[in-house]
Amino acid sequence: MDTLEAIKQQIESNPIILYMKGSPNQPQCGFSAKASQALMGCGERFAFVDVLSNPDIRAKLPEFGNWPTFPQLWVAGELVGGCDIICEMHESGELQTLIKETAAAQSQE
Repeated sequence: MDTLEAIKQQIESNPIILYMKGSPNQPQCGFSAKASQALMGCGERFAFVDVLSNPDIRAKLPEFGNWPTFPQLWVAGELVGGCDIICEMHESGELQTLIKETAAAQSQE
């Protein structure tokens, strides 16, 4: 399976997925730390991919999602955005609503 196929499969099989540097418990950059903290604050499970240990994904995801930086949050197959957008949505309450609704829809399937 090529890298773009792997990315598609990850996004399709995980309703909430964060591509980041490091892991939520050990982020390797400040932006990834902020984004994962905001997401963890929503109280739902989410998948993550450490792009530092997956250089092929790190190289290909920016062209796949047309978004140049990390972290990248994907919800229900759609790119939500990076750190600034995630943090703004968290502060406004939009992120929690989106994450809760997505998790609820997933549990009904």
